[in-house]
Amino acid sequence: MEIIDNFLDQKDFDVLQNVIMSDKMSWFYLDKPTMETEKEEGRFQFIHPFFTLNIKTNSPFLEILNPILEILDPVSLFRIKANLLTKTHNIVENLFHIDMQSNLAGEKLTQWTTSIFYINTNNGYTKFEDGTKVKSVANKMVIFPANIKHAGTSCTDQKRRIVINFNYFSRY
Repeated sequence: MEIIDNFLDQKDFDVLQNVIMSDKMSWFYLDKPTMETEKEEGRFQFIHPFFTLNIKTNSPFLEILNPILEILDPVSLFRIKANLLTKTHNIVENLFHIDMQSNLAGEKLTQWTTSIFYINTNNGYTKFEDGTKVKSVANKMVIFPANIKHAGTSCTDQKRRIVINFNYFSRY
């Protein structure tokens, strides 16, 4: 696992954050905390699908991710998706999952990479099955093998917690 603070140049990050946090960004309601888990009572999230393999229509906002994609330098993209979780009274941890679980299994899954980019700073975090917690700090990137289970949380100190998940075949 690699954790990189200040992943983007500040100028590139400011442009990206301003668009994602604006009222111009379209968000879609999902009646479960992740696309990979089952529906759970009272849990939901909003998503923005930037890119999905084999889907002809992709987000008009995809281009704003170019500075990130230039650094990650993927061989092949599987999916890029933003997640927005709303503020809760107490931090709610979602279930552990693997982003590409339904599409790849076993050894094939270890060949792919998942990266999570944090759009805003808040008291939420990403928790990994080994107990590691990565705090939600704006402009941070965590990169890990796609077969590692992880779970996002809500936050209590901001209106929303926003991250962007990248699932891709890495060059390295």
